[in-house]
Amino acid sequence: MLLNCDMGERCEAWPVGDDAAVMPYIDMASIACGFHAGEPAIMQATICLAKSRQVQIGAHPGYPDLAHFGRRSMQFSASDLRAILLYQIGALDALCRANGVVLRYVKPHGALYNDKQKQPELFETIVRTIAEMNRHREPALQLVTLAKVDNRWQEDIAAKFEVQLLREVFADRRYDPDGSLRSREHADAVLTKRADILQQAVSFARGEPITASDGSKLTLAADTLCVHGDNPESIATVAAIRDALQGTTKQADGKPAL
Repeated sequence: MLLNCDMGERCEAWPVGDDAAVMPYIDMASIACGFHAGEPAIMQATICLAKSRQVQIGAHPGYPDLAHFGRRSMQFSASDLRAILLYQIGALDALCRANGVVLRYVKPHGALYNDKQKQPELFETIVRTIAEMNRHREPALQLVTLAKVDNRWQEDIAAKFEVQLLREVFADRRYDPDGSLRSREHADAVLTKRADILQQAVSFARGEPITASDGSKLTLAADTLCVHGDNPESIATVAAIRDALQGTTKQADGKPAL
């Protein structure tokens, strides 16, 4: 189970995150591309930090919504959204190439991430755009999407355009029975106790069921686990998750393996 974290989100409008502190514990860094947070110098610095730790780099594009951190749903034509995505992903890709590293995947941010889970046309626009980029690059970009009980319509669209999906779960979010993230309108949407977060992370890594919001058991197949490093407490939790996951993946020779 690979750990991914949203990074490079520090800028004048949003001075958040301690990327240097969390980077040693993760496998994938999803770097903001300037539209919801981040800026060119921060993008480059985060790329170099990930390179120093041999962490995979992904683009974290969002709606053009710096004032609200990309958390508002916005409406664009397919053509305009394509341009918005190409602009952000292309900028990060150029910085990666200039610094001798490879861009590996795309993980939409905030409202764009959530909207694509519910709108097949929007999801197809994102997949089609990535497929267009993949015709001119190697290795092919992958797309991170929410792991749910039934991902078939997303899988069908991705297969049509030959884009590989990475199914994502969250260590610190409560789930509804269908595998959707519980709305933040509910008081129990976010897990706050470290023991609960660790238990959910380990259950995902082992392919075991977690407890959904209604008390039922929910099993989700996933490729990557999202963690957060917004403050010292969350960074300590990420370190604990890394230790816990290594404990679940011991090889026969006793060495930890991802």
